[in-house]
Amino acid sequence: MSLPSLGVGLGYRSELHDDIFRARDQIDWLELVAESFLPLSAPRRALLEELASEFMCVVHCTELSVGSGTPVDPRHLAQVAELAEAVDAPWVSDHFCFTAAGGQRLGHLAPVQWTEATATTMAGNAATVCRETGRPFLLENIAYTFVIPGGLTEADFITTVLEMSGCYLLLDIANVYANATNMGFDPFRRIDEFPLHRVGQLHLAGGRWEDGILADSHDAPVPEQVWALLRHLVDRITVPSVLLERDAAFPDDFGEIVGDLQRARAVTAATA
Repeated sequence: MSLPSLGVGLGYRSELHDDIFRARDQIDWLELVAESFLPLSAPRRALLEELASEFMCVVHCTELSVGSGTPVDPRHLAQVAELAEAVDAPWVSDHFCFTAAGGQRLGHLAPVQWTEATATTMAGNAATVCRETGRPFLLENIAYTFVIPGGLTEADFITTVLEMSGCYLLLDIANVYANATNMGFDPFRRIDEFPLHRVGQLHLAGGRWEDGILADSHDAPVPEQVWALLRHLVDRITVPSVLLERDAAFPDDFGEIVGDLQRARAVTAATA
């Protein structure tokens, strides 16, 4: 299943609803966080209809927990599939992580151990999501502050999962930058190690410092270091759909967000 190139989009947040519609000519598509719309209700369906009438909408999940050692929750997966059908999403995405263990929700994206066994389990779960939704499935590299040694590098783990499952990579450039800053590695080299031929979407965002850690907080403009990584990527691949994430500390002037969208569009216009 091939992926369309959607242009430059924005993560939908209810606080930005009116601004998004006023600036619709600057936003090519929207990414919807699935768990913000589930379970579907009459008001939520009405909102989805409104959004889908103006924008292409992609479904981005945080609770499928494909990195768990157990199968994906069939009830939640069915709801995600229903949501994707409601907006005719071109794909569905989640993360290289687990968010549930022992029947309990963890409340955050927890890193998995980079092993062949974990990769096999995650690939099986990812293939299930793809099959049950009937749509391509993308997995996003997460931000982390520790690594569980497991014999594989991050890039090898990601490559193995994608090759085994037939899924695509949602490359979060801001996460690469945050991890490199916190863990002390070269972000440009790390990006080059990833399976760039499997990239189907990009994430851009800005974060902030918390107790000496650069947090992936999505509450600031995209920093210059992330723009540099995007330009680095543009020189290597035909950049696919790009998504700007802004989750908090929303600016009084929506023009700040539009400025990042316009800059992303200008940078990616020079794609290889």
